[in-house]
Amino acid sequence: MKLSTKTIFCSCYFKVFYIIYGFLFGFYSKLYLFAKHFLSLVENMSTLEEISKIANKIGIDDEYLIPYGKYKAKVSLDIFKKINNNRKGKLIVVTAITPTEAGEGKTTTSIGLAQGLSALNQKVIVALRQPSLGPVFGIKGGATGGGKCMVEPMEDINLHFTGDFHAISSAHNLLSAMVNSALYFNSLSLNPKKVFWHRTIDMNDRSLRKVVVGLGDENGVTMEDQFDILPASEVMAIVGLSTSYSDMKNRLSNILIGLNSKKEPIYARDLKAVGSMGALLKYALFPNLVQTTEHAPAFVHIGPFANIAYGTNSLVSDMMGIRLADYLITETGFGSDMGFQKFMDMVSRIGLLDVDLAVLVVSIKALKYHAGIKKDNLNVENIQAIEKGFENLKRHLEIIKNYGVNVVVAINRFKSDTEGEIRKLSDLLENEKVEFALNEGFEKGSLGSLELAKKVMESIKSNSHKSINYTYDVRDCIEVKIENIAAKIYNADEVVYSKKAFEDLKTIKTMGMDNLHVIIAKTPNSLSDDPSKKGYPRNFKVTVNEIRIFSGAGYVVPIMGNIMTMPGLGKVPSAYNIDIDDQGNITGLF
Repeated sequence: MKLSTKTIFCSCYFKVFYIIYGFLFGFYSKLYLFAKHFLSLVENMSTLEEISKIANKIGIDDEYLIPYGKYKAKVSLDIFKKINNNRKGKLIVVTAITPTEAGEGKTTTSIGLAQGLSALNQKVIVALRQPSLGPVFGIKGGATGGGKCMVEPMEDINLHFTGDFHAISSAHNLLSAMVNSALYFNSLSLNPKKVFWHRTIDMNDRSLRKVVVGLGDENGVTMEDQFDILPASEVMAIVGLSTSYSDMKNRLSNILIGLNSKKEPIYARDLKAVGSMGALLKYALFPNLVQTTEHAPAFVHIGPFANIAYGTNSLVSDMMGIRLADYLITETGFGSDMGFQKFMDMVSRIGLLDVDLAVLVVSIKALKYHAGIKKDNLNVENIQAIEKGFENLKRHLEIIKNYGVNVVVAINRFKSDTEGEIRKLSDLLENEKVEFALNEGFEKGSLGSLELAKKVMESIKSNSHKSINYTYDVRDCIEVKIENIAAKIYNADEVVYSKKAFEDLKTIKTMGMDNLHVIIAKTPNSLSDDPSKKGYPRNFKVTVNEIRIFSGAGYVVPIMGNIMTMPGLGKVPSAYNIDIDDQGNITGLF
């Protein structure tokens, strides 16, 4: 049918009208929303909200809150009676490429994503680990985010918080004291040369790596001992993995202390230590509720390191969060070869958690660092280095995808990043057919994280859930589990075992503990066990020096390379810069 000139003119007129109308309406609508959000942001950032108001946002009634002042509280596990049948929200796991001195900004990105989703009127919770005093006073500093993406009250969280770490160290060292008492009275025929239980302290102190105890008592047993930093404590792991008091007590009872003179295992239950340890941990089991800079709810609970433990916040925080929110963002430590691998292969299995999306954090600076660029030159534009460093990012994408989990890359922008560098990274990600978004939450708060939040929502909506392809079968023997992780995650050619490691494997088999999970302790600074190997190492072996048994927590710890479970302070520690004034204001924490 032939249209008249008048009809064609009218049609074109209305098309032009709607285009102009749409443009103006969209522009002014966005401007209005921007202004409204900006004013709300300024008002929100002026003060913290009382914790009961934060709790009520996500359906936590006051009866389940145990306040610690105005701005932090514990949440009783009794709430599960109310929420256990709630529809589960989407679980987003945040991880990163191999960490560098340049920084990636994983915690800042996690908090920014929560604030971005909240700004889009989504019900969201972010779940993070508690900071350890060792790094706070060492080199790394605090672990509460940065810029306009922080969890508050920052000083409290970075220091004593609600006393969880004190309770855990007390329970751990109570067991140490009871072990020494058993040795002193020879009540269990415990062999002092086969005591596996170490002491703990939440501080970096290299002088405590190897100690001799028992010198002050002529009738006591003199023996070698050592201290591990608290995030490496099995009690820390147990509290983080327990879902009830009975579960926690059962795990505590299964802590392997050592062997007796007949080479039989001695457990914490044999020392009758479980009840007292449980009493000390009464409130440590409850998640801590705080808020972000823009008042998004945050669980900050338990602090195992990912390089020497499993590296995620408490299981009850995740289980509670997915029943209270539409989106739960949970952060895992270090790169995808560390905390993410341990979350997928162990934590998600124990908690029956379905992972809906992974967010992989990367920075331009970190990619250049992996390309071999010196730290002093990272602020200089270098397009070629982006391409070379991309190998590390690409390997982490492979690790995540091999689990069957969809991924969005968060490009955490720094001031020194150039448009050319960002464009290059974008092109590389597009060639890999990977979803990505720029994140500027550090400087702009939720406004800088909106692009990432929208991309995350779109990715979850468009992708159907897949079953997890685990790295190992729990029924495999320990050697197979170790070798699967080494090959599939690190891309190692071979696993080499020391004489001590072979003896440990024999002990594990004799005790029938092959069904335990494997949590490898190794350097976080490389995909290999050698921290000097940056980027994407190939053609290498990994060495297992010893294997510790954490039978209460439900896993063994193969220790690879030169990893230590007790760090030391640097020559110029952060402790030099921390102070308190006459008004009680703390400065120097970061």
